[in-house]
Amino acid sequence: MDQQNLTVLKEFILMGITDHPELQATFFGVFLIIYAVSVVGNAGMIILTKMDSRFQTPMYFFLRHLAFTDLGYSTAVGQKMLANIVTKQKAIPYNWCAAQLAFFILFIIGELFILSAMAYDRYVAICNPLLYTVIMSPRVCWALEVVPYLHSAFLSLITTIKIFISSFCGHNIINHFYCDSLPLLTLPCSSTREIELIILIFSVFNLVSSLLVVLVSYLLILLAILKMNSAEGRHKAFFTCGSHLRVIVIFYGTLFFMYVQQSSHSLDTDKMASLFYTLVIPMLNPLIYSFRNKEVKNALTKTLSMCANNLLKIHCKI
Repeated sequence: MDQQNLTVLKEFILMGITDHPELQATFFGVFLIIYAVSVVGNAGMIILTKMDSRFQTPMYFFLRHLAFTDLGYSTAVGQKMLANIVTKQKAIPYNWCAAQLAFFILFIIGELFILSAMAYDRYVAICNPLLYTVIMSPRVCWALEVVPYLHSAFLSLITTIKIFISSFCGHNIINHFYCDSLPLLTLPCSSTREIELIILIFSVFNLVSSLLVVLVSYLLILLAILKMNSAEGRHKAFFTCGSHLRVIVIFYGTLFFMYVQQSSHSLDTDKMASLFYTLVIPMLNPLIYSFRNKEVKNALTKTLSMCANNLLKIHCKI
């Protein structure tokens, strides 16, 4: 092996979203607003569903973890992306790049299985309402969360370690706005066939298995709804599933679009799709659940009113 192959990289260069400097200010403003709304929305959802006694149910337990994963992978990507837009130096330290990839994989895979757990929860609530509290016990809910987290943590570690023990031969330019696995795999001078196969197998497994749970759950829900005699009951059942269905369609639709369009090798299209599911979807999820859920809206209104009254009292004392 020659001297170049022994090069120890200290950093990577992220090319970012666009090569046009005149668009940088616009992109920074737009994505800063999106990220800020995402952080406030998801953090607010976590705090609200944790503190309010009305939200201590399985549905809001899963919703809280959905907000946690949204906040996790949007933060892993968003902060560095925004910093790189406003700075001329696009470097990210070697260890930070590895950490960004690890956390992104951890949270994005976790979200896949949280969405499938939420679909199962809706199936039990509609098809077995009398046994709902028995079937969806706290122990079952935690099992449906802990197992996916352990699974995603294992895949995150094995993928990150496999990629970063490769020999990069001095090539450190990543044509993306964050350290994603596929752009990173174009850099090593050693063979990446093994890690590519690992990523392919587990990506297919994660997508198919989680989506299968969702499809089966909603097929059974649909059959149960069709058997209902009451129009009000059918409407209530559809309303119960509406927010989750919207999130499912947006999230899986974006992921499948990315995997299908990869054959065209369009880097710009890949970046736009990545922007959508790393920043836009985490912003949309809390908004969808807030606007479609009267309990969340009422609790949020009550909380904001209490905060406003407290601030007013403090101001009057001063």
